[in-house]
Amino acid sequence: MSTNMKPRLLIVDDDEDIRSQMKWALVQDYDVSLAEDRASALLKYQEHHPIAVLLDLGLPPNPADSMEGFKTLNDILALDGRAKIIMITGQSEKNNALQAIGHGAYDFLCKPVDMAELIVILKRAIHVAQLEKDYYAMEQRLGPDSFEGMLGAGPLMQEVFAQIRKVATTDAPVLILGESGTGKEMAAQAIHRSSPRKNGPFVAINCGAIPEHLLESELFGHEKGSFTGAHVQRCGRIETAAGGTLFLDEIGELPSQLQVKILRYLQELYVERVGGREKIPVDARVIAATNADLKRAMQEGKFREDLFYRLAVVVFKLPPLRDRKNDVLLLAQSFLQTFAAQNKKENQKFSQDALRAIQSYHWPGNVRELENRIKRAVIMSEGKWVTAANLELTDSTETNAVRSLKEAREGLESTMIRQALRRNNGNISKAASELGISRPTLYEMIDKLGISKE
Repeated sequence: MSTNMKPRLLIVDDDEDIRSQMKWALVQDYDVSLAEDRASALLKYQEHHPIAVLLDLGLPPNPADSMEGFKTLNDILALDGRAKIIMITGQSEKNNALQAIGHGAYDFLCKPVDMAELIVILKRAIHVAQLEKDYYAMEQRLGPDSFEGMLGAGPLMQEVFAQIRKVATTDAPVLILGESGTGKEMAAQAIHRSSPRKNGPFVAINCGAIPEHLLESELFGHEKGSFTGAHVQRCGRIETAAGGTLFLDEIGELPSQLQVKILRYLQELYVERVGGREKIPVDARVIAATNADLKRAMQEGKFREDLFYRLAVVVFKLPPLRDRKNDVLLLAQSFLQTFAAQNKKENQKFSQDALRAIQSYHWPGNVRELENRIKRAVIMSEGKWVTAANLELTDSTETNAVRSLKEAREGLESTMIRQALRRNNGNISKAASELGISRPTLYEMIDKLGISKE
């Protein structure tokens, strides 16, 4: 691999011998820059934009004091809030190193540095940095709201975006297929916002959520006195969508007699209110969606074939989240950023066990489940790390219901940490790696749970 293809690394230490030793140990795999104090570190960072920084906590003019190290940490993070900074500290300064983690450092190592351990930490830091880089690059490429509020860099969603762009320029009815939680209403809104009707209303109605005896009035409106309780004249959802888009969600749940009336509207573009005789012209674009198998419903006589072909002028299917491997972490990072900001926890990040769990979970509830789990995890988490336990993607969901969630979670965490420490003879680094979390996170959990390190 050529030098310019290697990840860039900055080593900041006031000891020239240590700088040289670390450089020669890492130069084969990294493009290494060196700095001996805060001023030179900031210059080198701005010049080379390294993907990771090894930062000694004791720097001149007072190497015995950690103040200059903290200032350097804060200055680098001010230049780049996503910088991956690994603190190098003496054994007696471990508390300062943990404090640095709270200020935004990625990890820390105690002197003398174990190079095998450092290499593992660097690889993990670069992996996380690359995930973040991919997310922000995609966000810039697709715009702050991605594509009309939809997020997806993988080929499946890029194909969906291309279909939306094509169909948005027409008035043709669209049928959107997909499992529950895949974002069918968001796709309908994207079509509307990309269409010439974008300044008109977007009116959505869930055909399966309204009782059958009320659904006709909801869709078509009613005249005063047309039935008990009809005290005033009321426009239906179709009328209110005039000049815009009508979205019929869960169209497969539409009762047979209303299928006939929707078909008539699509053919003639007018409605008659319940109890009325006036034909009211309505110019609305219709988009329908369902998670049901409409072809099977037609075979069983539950859905009209002529209505299907009226609705299905253009058909596309939203992929389930389990098939969008390239998008899962990007969506997760986007939701974390949103909910962390809403809850004033802007510095929160996913732990390694959380990232692994997100990637390996099959997401039966699709994007909606991912969004809800992350929203809940941000609220329930303590500190800067959102863990797999916070996401309820561990066996903690099977603990005794009589215990509180916090007790169950802490009990499971304590058991797993004790077992990992025993298997690794008290080695914190190996135990953290086995548990899929960072060393600082493991130190914090050990202290919080009162676990002996021996």
